[in-house]
Amino acid sequence: MKLLVLAAGYATRLYPLTLHKAKSLLEVAGRPMIEHALATTEGVAGLDRIYVVTNEKFKQDFETWAGAYRKTRPHCPPITIVNDHSTDDSDKLGAIGDIKLVIDSQKIADDLLVIGGDNLFKSSLAEFAKYAVRHGPTLGVYDVGDLKQMKKYGNVSVDGEGRIIEFIEKPAQPKTTLAAMCLYYYPRTTLPLINQYVKEGNNLDQPGRLIAWLYQRQPVYAHQIRGQWLDIGSFETLELAQRLFAP
Repeated sequence: MKLLVLAAGYATRLYPLTLHKAKSLLEVAGRPMIEHALATTEGVAGLDRIYVVTNEKFKQDFETWAGAYRKTRPHCPPITIVNDHSTDDSDKLGAIGDIKLVIDSQKIADDLLVIGGDNLFKSSLAEFAKYAVRHGPTLGVYDVGDLKQMKKYGNVSVDGEGRIIEFIEKPAQPKTTLAAMCLYYYPRTTLPLINQYVKEGNNLDQPGRLIAWLYQRQPVYAHQIRGQWLDIGSFETLELAQRLFAP
């Protein structure tokens, strides 16, 4: 299994903090945000390589970070930094475009676990991975417990077996409190469908759109993540993360 960390955005809402530093490299509770994300994958069975996709602006920073990180964690799988060669929001590939870039450029033909480098949660992904391997394409979901809050997330509805039956991005009238996380599992047999999605000219920016397209073509399951979860997209959530993730 391969791990792909999405970290190619420019996080303009966090300027000036992210003007000269990638959001995923901002420190939260004493260490770069991306390290909190990687910590959740340490128990995932069969994970043998990590890819981090970033941009032209921050490629060298991620290379430097990866070298230092692996020195402190000798058992960490090899880390490959992939440059999507974008320089700002005007020419970025979008999250789905970045996923396809990594699959193609790195010739990935293995099961793929995808996480956002700015999504922070404390639960190990070992159980998520076990569930996904048994079921197939899987989306990580979180119960926010409030229908009003759901208006800013992708809203997921599932059947009795956990299979996604509806996915609506930022609905005006949410039907459930299950929010889509930037956490995905795509078995190797599903990877060709990502290529099909792109060839059809679909939106490449928000990764949840791929799930919304995919579940209508093959079974896609949802697995609920417990504990704390933050999608870092504002100064408020970054400040909250400093408190929640403090040692």
